[in-house]
Order: sequence, then structure tokens, then C-alpha cells
Amino acid sequence: MAFRPRRALAVFWKDSLDLRKNVGLLASMAVLPLVMVMVPIGVVWTYVRQPDHSDLRTVALFYDPTLPLGASAARFLIDKSLTDWFGMFLVMPVFIPILIASQSVAGEKERRTLEPLLASPVSAAELVAGKSLAALVPAVVMTWLAFILFCVGVDWVAWPLVGAPLMPNALWGFGVFVLAPLFAFFGNGVAVLISARVSEARMAQQLSALVVLPLVGLVGGQVAGVLKAGLGYYAIQGAVVLVLDLVLLGASIRLLDRERLVSRWG
Repeated sequence: MAFRPRRALAVFWKDSLDLRKNVGLLASMAVLPLVMVMVPIGVVWTYVRQPDHSDLRTVALFYDPTLPLGASAARFLIDKSLTDWFGMFLVMPVFIPILIASQSVAGEKERRTLEPLLASPVSAAELVAGKSLAALVPAVVMTWLAFILFCVGVDWVAWPLVGAPLMPNALWGFGVFVLAPLFAFFGNGVAVLISARVSEARMAQQLSALVVLPLVGLVGGQVAGVLKAGLGYYAIQGAVVLVLDLVLLGASIRLLDRERLVSRWG
């Protein structure tokens, strides 16, 4: 069956309308971006408020024993915090599609609204494309909006110490506009596969959310000084996630085949 973009867009529009009606889900989606924006701004503010505190230099020397005596420990820790927080920021484009995609597949099974969709002439590829767009577009838009607020907030609180804009920089620009869509597609793909296998949307969300644990672990390694993050480090992450995205796309199309779903959920 040939791929028809209009059918995929129809699925996307249907799921988008369903999302707008789900107030609880929209509220859940808004909490994470607020946390991802406010926490680093608060951290930068604490460094700016007491830039000459002796403890700051002790912490800075833990991460870089070669830090020059005249260098600002507060500025060093601000730069490091912004670099390390980027790894945590990537949790957002992974997690938001999980919330949406779990509802759009397993949730439709619970509401008994999947059967009419299967009775339509929509192919598996069109179904995956439409439902993926419905999860990816809100996730990427929310990530970009949170990034704008993050840049404004960080530059505002850091200005008294730095006297120049810190954000956006090359790392964050690459991450938000290149890596974030890849990570969002990854979260969506995992949620679609798990949702097709379980009977409840809540269970699908809980199982799918486990994929953020490796990201949190990598951030923990950065904070502990075990891993050194940078453009090269995140470029490797992006290449790995791109391969996983392609694998998940193929698996999703096979799993959401009409005959397979009818026989499994009929």
C-alpha cells in the first residue's frame, strides 16, 4: 500500500485534538519544562550571589585542579553547570513524547477508539507517522520554548558577574535543534512499541519512562567528574540515538500492522 501523507496528517490531527482535551496530560507536560528551566537558573543565581565564597574554589578545584589562582571559581562553576545540565535537559524531549504516545496507543485501546481507526484504510506506516507527529511536535515545540526561557533567565541572573550573554552557546544550540528532535523520536518510538504490547496507558508510561534512567546516569557521571561532556561527547550520543531511531521506526511499523493489531486486540 502506497504511503498517503494526507492519511498520516488525518491521524496527526485526530490525536492532536484528543491531546487538547486531556487537561491532566497537558498539566503533566508543563511541569517538567518548568523544572528544567528554574533549577539551573537558581543554581547560577547562587553562584552569582556569592562569587567570592571560599567553598566555590574548593569545588572548582575538585573538577579542575589546574584552575589558575586568579580565575573566577564562580564563573568556572557556572560554565560547568550549564554544560552538565544540558544532559539533564535532554530528558525533556524524551519524556514528553512518552506521555503523549502512551496515551495515543494504549490509551486508545482502553477507550475502545482504536477499532474505528483500524477499520479505516490507514496503513501501518501512515498510522506510525501520524501518531509520531502528534507526539513529536508538542515535545519539540515545548523544548524550544523552554530553551528560550532558559537562555533569557540564565543571561539575566548571570549578567552582574559575567557582564555578557552566556546563552545560547554552540553546545546548547546543537543540542536543542539537532539532538532534541532525535531524542524525542527515540522516546516516542519506545512508547509506541511498549504501548502496543501492554493493556493500559499508565503501565505503558511507567515502563517507557525507564529509558530516561541511562540519561540521568550519564549526567550523574558528569557531575561526579567521571565523564567530561562537550560537543564531541554529545555528537556521539546523537549518532547512537539516530541508529536507535531507525530501528524503532522499522519495529513500530511492523508491530502496528493492521492484521497484527486486530488479531492481538480483537
